[in-house]
Amino acid sequence: MRKFLFPILLVSMVSASGSALAAHAFSLYGTSKYPEGFKHFDYVNPDAPRGGELFLANPDRRTSFDKFNPFSFKGVSAAGVSNLMFETLAVGSSDEVATIYGLLAEDMQLAPDRMSMTFRLNPKAKFNNGDPVTAADVKHSFDTLVAKGAPSIKITFAEIKQCVVIDERTVRFDFKSLNHELPLIAGGVPVFSRKWGRNTDFDKIQLEAPIATGPYLIDRYDVGRSISFRRNPNYWGDDVPARRGMFNFERINYQFYKDDVARLEAFKAGEFDVVVEYSAKNWARSYVGPKFESGEIIKRDMKHSNGAGMQGFMMNLRKPQFRDVRVRKALNLALDFEWMNRQLFYYQYKRIYSFFNNSELAATGTPTADELKLLEPLRAQLDPAVFGPAPVQPVTTAPSSLRANLVQAKALFKEAGWEYRDGALRNAKGEPFTLEIIDDQGAMSRIISVYVRNLQKLGIQVNQRTSDFALIQRRMQEFDFEMTSLNLGAFTSPGNELFDMYSSSAADEKGSSNIWGLKDPAVDKLVAAVVAATTWKDLVSASRALDRVLLHKHIAVPHWFSGTHRVAYRNRFGIPKVVPLYYQADGYVISTWWQTGPR
Repeated sequence: MRKFLFPILLVSMVSASGSALAAHAFSLYGTSKYPEGFKHFDYVNPDAPRGGELFLANPDRRTSFDKFNPFSFKGVSAAGVSNLMFETLAVGSSDEVATIYGLLAEDMQLAPDRMSMTFRLNPKAKFNNGDPVTAADVKHSFDTLVAKGAPSIKITFAEIKQCVVIDERTVRFDFKSLNHELPLIAGGVPVFSRKWGRNTDFDKIQLEAPIATGPYLIDRYDVGRSISFRRNPNYWGDDVPARRGMFNFERINYQFYKDDVARLEAFKAGEFDVVVEYSAKNWARSYVGPKFESGEIIKRDMKHSNGAGMQGFMMNLRKPQFRDVRVRKALNLALDFEWMNRQLFYYQYKRIYSFFNNSELAATGTPTADELKLLEPLRAQLDPAVFGPAPVQPVTTAPSSLRANLVQAKALFKEAGWEYRDGALRNAKGEPFTLEIIDDQGAMSRIISVYVRNLQKLGIQVNQRTSDFALIQRRMQEFDFEMTSLNLGAFTSPGNELFDMYSSSAADEKGSSNIWGLKDPAVDKLVAAVVAATTWKDLVSASRALDRVLLHKHIAVPHWFSGTHRVAYRNRFGIPKVVPLYYQADGYVISTWWQTGPR
């Protein structure tokens, strides 16, 4: 999601008379990189040959799947379905932020009062069954997602009042408030046919192939094990500027592996073509050998400009042991990042320091005058420390040490009513401090175990549990956890998604991204300030103020980040000369690469 108030539609969207004009793009920053009539994005090869086959492994933590519906709450959607089969009214580019260009919509128009956004559909847009995309389909998609979609989807679209059909090719989204990110959110509504699952409740659509507009069709699948897509020979969007030079493979195949070890060995054995490696140890020690030396497999660190966001051990504040901020701060002191980086990560990482890490939005030093304008009215609700320096993560390099940090942690526990006696950290009632850490990645176990070792030195009884993705997902959706390792994703321009992550209203909404159960009126007001910012300067100030408050709450034990994607691939692909600024490696491979040699 993107954000900004006083968005300016491109190509003179507002005329001298004040009436809005339709445009090919919409930007919250005032100017789009690509003018009307542009042919393609700079980071694609418009002449890339079509054809060939791409073999991939499951791209994320999911080790299985049981449905093709990526928008329903229950179950695990198959890899590739969402980005290969579904499209939206407009799409962002990967070399600028908060700007969208027409995809299913050929143009868009913001009302003069900024309380609605109108999209006119491209007359060439067709579903994969051959039916034209109509305004009624757009309305059906929106209404269905709001009524029956997953909780996170409902929260995302909560500030859109309604979708109105103007005529067969024109649809208008009316907004509940002057939240100027809403035009971008409306442009991001995924569209599917009214015929998809027509005789089935939406949340019960499982293995019925989507009737959508994307460039690929499901060719074959083995539930939970593999899925293959083939390019739709009648795909409607090849000449749309936002699609030219993209999605070049004739077939894309996913094979699901149960753990990272099996996946790595399968890659070396030639079972699939590209792997994005998240383990520093594997990258340093396992991607070696004759195939790498001969050039058969390429090992490449690909730079990006993504904000790193927050990744860490996340605490569930719904659980009583985490409700005291001194406890949460003490748990952070037990993480020895410097030892991990030296012994486990081969010096490939830096410590995460912000919820808007690696970006201009991160809080540093003491609050600026603009931040104080937002913080001062909330002073009575905030920790006084918020008005001092932003928290700095503890270190164990001299003159500091792990021992000194653990001594400080013990003191904090004592202040919070926990002392070590009878072989455990106990409260006044004699109850031991227990902690379950859940995760679905076997590769994380050795990292978690290092943290656990330090927690045990404090007298904490830790149960480290690794389970499969589906079980962990269900537990997270039900908020049935105490601590887990999680990456919240990066922000280039934060907006409405913050309501889902931090607002009080989302804390009790099962399936929301407010995994902490955070309920804080001050945080609610600062989230609203971020979403309501009217300039980049306002956005920076509001984001830093929010970041500052979240950091002082110590709701996460921050992990580490890298400024590159670690990608290994077989030497049979063409890659565009220009690399985008903001991208995820998996999507970049699928959407812009092409085949140059046989498998």
